[in-house]
Amino acid sequence: MMGLGGDPGTFRPDERLVDVRLDETTLVRRKPEVEHERAVAIFDLIEENCFRLKGARGPYVLHLSLEDDRLVLDVRAENDDPLHRFMFSTKPFRRIVKDYFMVCESYYGAIRSGASPSRIESIDMGRRGLHNEGSALLRERLDGKIEIDHDTARRLFTLICVLHIKA
Repeated sequence: MMGLGGDPGTFRPDERLVDVRLDETTLVRRKPEVEHERAVAIFDLIEENCFRLKGARGPYVLHLSLEDDRLVLDVRAENDDPLHRFMFSTKPFRRIVKDYFMVCESYYGAIRSGASPSRIESIDMGRRGLHNEGSALLRERLDGKIEIDHDTARRLFTLICVLHIKA
């Protein structure tokens, strides 16, 4: 994390997520591309992540949801016992998520329309840049509470974007 490092080598084997669950009651029917991104992010998170909750040993289960314009990270023990519930305003994420959605639409549109590889790559570079910006913001918001590495932050940011999709 910011002040704590965040190099995957500094995490113990038990400092990881073993399950990630999204609040499906607030989710809407999603486009296949979005559903694919959600599934890949969760799969990749479970396969490889670095996650350390200050003051509690892992491994952890993470429940993600939105409640009244707040992002909720409900961190639980592997046996599902509650450890800590964090609530953050979604306001700092709004611009990045909105821009990310617009660039993703352009990206998938370019792929569907058969745009040149250089055009698709250029849009994808912008998409990755926004993704990095969102993951850096997430790490900043979690600083002192939860430590995560860069790749874990990127995958969690993907899931935060999925939660923001409205009908």
